[in-house]
Amino acid sequence: MGEDYPVMMKEERKLNGNGNDPPAAAAAAAHFVLIHGIGGGAWCWYKMKCLMENCGYKVTCLDLKGAGMDQTDPNAVVSFEDYNQPLLDFLSSLHDHQQVILVGHSAGGLSLSDAIHRYGNKKIKLAIFIAATMLKSGYLTNQDLKHGVPDLTGFGKLNEVYDIGFGLGEDNPPTTTLIKREFQRKIIYNLSPHEDATLAEMLLRPGPVQALVTARFPLAEKDEDEVPRIYIKTTQDNVIKAEQQEAMISKWPPQHVYVLESDHSPFFSAPFLLFGLLVKAAVSFGY
Repeated sequence: MGEDYPVMMKEERKLNGNGNDPPAAAAAAAHFVLIHGIGGGAWCWYKMKCLMENCGYKVTCLDLKGAGMDQTDPNAVVSFEDYNQPLLDFLSSLHDHQQVILVGHSAGGLSLSDAIHRYGNKKIKLAIFIAATMLKSGYLTNQDLKHGVPDLTGFGKLNEVYDIGFGLGEDNPPTTTLIKREFQRKIIYNLSPHEDATLAEMLLRPGPVQALVTARFPLAEKDEDEVPRIYIKTTQDNVIKAEQQEAMISKWPPQHVYVLESDHSPFFSAPFLLFGLLVKAAVSFGY
């Protein structure tokens, strides 16, 4: 982590115009809302929240339904609308024309797409997808599933890699999945510090996979492209592989694509570099 610090400082000076400008001057108006992936929670962003708030940004980290500190049993969360309700409630609570920058990691990208469909640029200034599922209409086709769902068959069979929950009974599709502890570091945190992988091992919860596969966003009156998007590619990602990220970028091209040398969890493995990219994104869209 210490090796990233000079890079962050160099990026920060570049974005603020000169080395003497306080970061808060550029950040004062920006409010970031950070959305975790499946099985995660607001806790995933602890490094980013510290970095960003220390530089004057406003940061909100949400727990989606059945995730993080939310007390809902994830096996009981079977619709995407229910799963994503905490984000929708938060956006609804904003004052008229109060805009935020949404940041989604992994399956959190589906939450961003849902919000874009519902609120457009009335509430959302910018959407940033980090190693995320970026599908304009959600899982409508088999191709969408191929592009957006992690393929971990290289690590073993489904029941070898995942702990699978059947909250509706074993005669029904699985309601939750969680990558088994012995695979988590190899798959999710392959470049992350050991202490962060250990923290995640303690805090990850089964994710409501049944809810995620119901994520479908019908065409709405709002133009889905009225909210600018940025995609941050992760080059050493074992969850959403490079070819999947490229396929989603090609199908729904964002305004900008940034590249980060990291695993699937850059908020752990490359926090200063990720911070620099988030600052760059905010500055490039008027903050």
